[in-house]
Amino acid sequence: MPLPKVGKTAPAFSLLDQDGNNVSLKDFKSKTAVLLFFYPKAMTPGCTVQAKSLKASSKKLKAAKLKVLGVSIDPVKRLDKFREKEKLDFTLLSDEDHSVCTAYGVWQKKKFMGREFMGIVRTSFIIGKDGKIKHVMDKVNTKTHHSDVLNWVKENLK
Repeated sequence: MPLPKVGKTAPAFSLLDQDGNNVSLKDFKSKTAVLLFFYPKAMTPGCTVQAKSLKASSKKLKAAKLKVLGVSIDPVKRLDKFREKEKLDFTLLSDEDHSVCTAYGVWQKKKFMGREFMGIVRTSFIIGKDGKIKHVMDKVNTKTHHSDVLNWVKENLK
């Protein structure tokens, strides 16, 4: 499935967070913009770098009126451990059946060390208060993701 296009309504979802609470995209409609970032696996080096950089920028992200939601296929318990270990201050969502990943086009064939497998391709979406996709970041650099998001929001999200 291809990535949703800018200007289109973001695919709806309802997933469990790290505490086992149900979180839906509609919870934020008309309230705040959302940074929905998909990452391959909690507590791995690249995902940890990305999450910690977002945590370090949390005041700026909140000032930009951006709700941060991270999505992986990890079970709720692993997300809770990840959030606790890294003292993350944003919501992590569990998509174990990868249905939301598929709807957003990030569940794709990947290659690593000569092996092919299905997995999450690191991708981020900025979704406006109107529920429409404002920006797609399909080439995410884990080290600069937070500043890339903030720069885009500063220039484009009024």
